[in-house]
Order: sequence, then structure tokens, then C-alpha cells
Amino acid sequence: MTVFIEECDTWHHRPLYTEIVHRAHEAGLAGASVFRGVEGFGASTVIHAFRLLSGKQDLPLAIVIVDEEERIRRFLSTVKELVTDGLMIVEKVEVVRVGQARADAVWTGGAVGAE
Repeated sequence: MTVFIEECDTWHHRPLYTEIVHRAHEAGLAGASVFRGVEGFGASTVIHAFRLLSGKQDLPLAIVIVDEEERIRRFLSTVKELVTDGLMIVEKVEVVRVGQARADAVWTGGAVGAE
């Protein structure tokens, strides 16, 4: 799932992206990352970009959340509750894990680059 919002979006005086990531963590999802765009526009057609002299930055953000389809679909209702103006994309992807993220992670394939 990818959620597109703006950096200035909030949920109860807290950054919205923080709320989404923390709820994804609490829901036990496999992973979530926030990426800041340097420039972009959406349905409003207003271009958001980094301005050196601007005190308020309103850059586009993409929150990428990865897990099994069923778990993502369940979490979608939480995101819909939090996001009042944004875009969400839910798509099937192929996940390729390289290395071991946790001590209890299981890797069933060979090492990358192994013959």
C-alpha cells in the first residue's frame, strides 16, 4: 500500500505520517517507510516544492506499507479513518528479501549472488 499525503497534514496535532506509521507498527504489519518528495502536485493542481526561505514546508509524502494482501486490506480502514485528503494505492507486489532483518527471520532462498 502506498499512501500519498502532504507533510503538513496532522492527526490531533501530530504529524499524520507519524500516526500512520505507528498504527501500522501497532497492527503488526511487516514494514512501513515514509518518503519525502522534492516536488509534486495532486488533485488540487497546486505544486508543492522545497522553498529555501519558506518557514512552512508542505512537501508531498509517500508512505509505503508492506505486508500480505489480507492484512493490508484490513489496515486500509484505519488509513481511511486518518486520511481526509490524500490518495491510497493498493497493489500486489513481489517481495524479495535480501539479508536478514530480524534474528528470527526465515530466508528460504540462497544468498544473493550465490551460485
